[in-house]
Amino acid sequence: MSLIDQLVEGFARLPGIGPKTAQRLVFHLMKESPDEARRLARAIKDVADHIRPCSRCGNFTEHDLCAVCSDGRRDATVLCVVEEAYEVSAIEHTASYRGLYHVLGGRLSPLDGVGPEELRVAALLARVRDSNGAVREVIIATNTSVEGEATAVYLQGALRPLGPKVTRLAQGIPIGSDLEYVDGSTLAEALSGRREM
Repeated sequence: MSLIDQLVEGFARLPGIGPKTAQRLVFHLMKESPDEARRLARAIKDVADHIRPCSRCGNFTEHDLCAVCSDGRRDATVLCVVEEAYEVSAIEHTASYRGLYHVLGGRLSPLDGVGPEELRVAALLARVRDSNGAVREVIIATNTSVEGEATAVYLQGALRPLGPKVTRLAQGIPIGSDLEYVDGSTLAEALSGRREM
């Protein structure tokens, strides 16, 4: 296999990148100066060598604790559970959440052989248990897919006996949407989750 084919194959393994996009990326890199390709290679190597999961929450960091966990100004009474580390970044960009996080590293998917043991569920339960009541609310922010919902239900059942209030992100109609274009399940979720004005 040629060097170009090896690189195309490497890019094509990334999520959301098919063979054609991978090929376009490789040919774009080849058109750039060799210094640009070396810079990208160094950045990838540096990430592989220095980034690891936070020892507390599972978010990615260069240090033992991520920036959120090491920030003493965060509200340690609220814990937001997400499936993947990139979702921490999405919530942080809203600038409306000041609590802590817990990254599961995926979602339950029995068909794919992913059970609670393959996720960071035990670490979550230990974290809540060891807080001695300091964690008063756990926000379940898993996706609304079938697997995400199953994960949320499982976590709710596992967390309730430990004492914190267990909440779920609100779901429904995105701001600025026209009702005629909203799918039926989203509209049904919005109706069932309505609140008083």
